[in-house]
Amino acid sequence: MASSKLNGRAVAVLATDGFEYSELTEPKRLLEEAGAEVTVVAPGDAREIRGWKGGDWAGSVPVDMKLEEADPSDFDALVLPGGVINPDKLRTQPAALDLVRAFAASGKTVAAICHGPWTLINAGQVEGRKLTSWPSLRQDLENAGAQWEDREVVRDGNLITSRKPDDIPAFANAVIEALAA
Repeated sequence: MASSKLNGRAVAVLATDGFEYSELTEPKRLLEEAGAEVTVVAPGDAREIRGWKGGDWAGSVPVDMKLEEADPSDFDALVLPGGVINPDKLRTQPAALDLVRAFAASGKTVAAICHGPWTLINAGQVEGRKLTSWPSLRQDLENAGAQWEDREVVRDGNLITSRKPDDIPAFANAVIEALAA
């Protein structure tokens, strides 16, 4: 059921090949149902990016904008889906880290799920923050100065994090509530 709760709100989803399929497609669907305009942003010239599900390649998602053309001032929030491959690629790309830093510096909502917080580590956004992730990232996050919590959603200021695909409804709801405030 479509809502107008987020009419006029714009959300960027930063991803590349190897994102966890449900962690991009479901938050995107739920945000759009709430009235947000969601733009899939990816590095390079890809017209679509491939998702990952259950240990194999899943469907593809169209890319709406090149990372190099994304301007944080055009968006109200940034979503970072997980999957192991996707954030591992993004966290080594200066343009991706710059985009995350720009969103964070502006105080806009930055939401990451599963392995998505890996990108937050490399962008220098976790020290002194409370967050969650896929359990295997706990040590990485704590080593980077974060306080890790095992909860479906952790919100610390403008930072929203979740652990896994099962948490997607709560994750998307937390982003919707942050944008509706």
